[in-house]
Amino acid sequence: MAMRRALGKARGALGSGYPASYLSRQLHATPGSKKIVGVFYKANEYASMNPNFLGSELEKHISDMHVLITTPFHPAYVTAERIKKAKNLQLLLTAGIGSDHIDLRAAAAAGLTVAEVTGSNVVSVAEDEVMRILLLVRNFVPGYQQIVKGEWNVSGIAHRAYDLEGKTVGTVGAGRIGKLLLQRLKPFGCNLLYHDRLKMEPDLEAATGAKFEPDLDAMLPKCDVVVVNTPLTEKTRGLFDKERIAKMKKGVLIVNNARGAIMDTQAVADACVSGHIAGYSGDVWNPQPAPKDHPWRYMPNHAMTPHISGTTIDAQVRYSAGVKEMLDCYFKGKDFLPRTTS
Repeated sequence: MAMRRALGKARGALGSGYPASYLSRQLHATPGSKKIVGVFYKANEYASMNPNFLGSELEKHISDMHVLITTPFHPAYVTAERIKKAKNLQLLLTAGIGSDHIDLRAAAAAGLTVAEVTGSNVVSVAEDEVMRILLLVRNFVPGYQQIVKGEWNVSGIAHRAYDLEGKTVGTVGAGRIGKLLLQRLKPFGCNLLYHDRLKMEPDLEAATGAKFEPDLDAMLPKCDVVVVNTPLTEKTRGLFDKERIAKMKKGVLIVNNARGAIMDTQAVADACVSGHIAGYSGDVWNPQPAPKDHPWRYMPNHAMTPHISGTTIDAQVRYSAGVKEMLDCYFKGKDFLPRTTS
């Protein structure tokens, strides 16, 4: 578990690349007892099935809480309005990775600390991406649907099913998840490409055989499969619009577990209808939860799910432990501990 990214007070004039804009500072709680509120998806009847399953509500606690723990996006966006109501709030913790469900400018203006349990679910997300790549390449979902419907038509599946071996897979972003993905794809015999601001460490690049592509638009037409692993910033919002999608190979497969807003929603749906995108899979939407009329629910050749890739029981155990450790540090006036393991 890695614990980092604390947002400073008045210096929180955040730039477009939010990961670099988090400012470390000496953290400590004010004296006295504190109210800590954790807000997650509702566990409902599933809470009794596994003691490690997390799940909770917000509005009735917002006025007097000191610490708020959330998961990315669901079930609560931490808006400027909510921050304004939370008169006692001091610390915002994300149980997971990515705090763009929080209004960071409002948090900075209010002098709040924002932190997240980085590294807690990177293995979970990378494994999920491998699964989604295989689901699309092998045309799995229509085969499953045939069985559910009582059908049996092998050629209806096989005409769009391929081997992953020999295909070119490119990741847009090679941070922790992107690197883990490349490591896991190496045994499949793919041609691996990656685009990022910085090159990977030479040893890791050599071990994965991945080739650095400094120009995104030059990389995309080479790819049979594109995996999105870049954070959502003002620069990446709408990165994959109609024009950029048109530059991609006809029949491309796309996996996006990063953020839904990185894609132009309608452009993706239209490209799936036209066949330019042959398959799209991911667990992130814009907005979240996705409304019932969201076009991605109904576009052809998709393998979409709710936002689940980083919420395995193993990941929940890791980010629960990470949140506890961060709270211990906060109340003892210690810096959050930098860690590198997942």
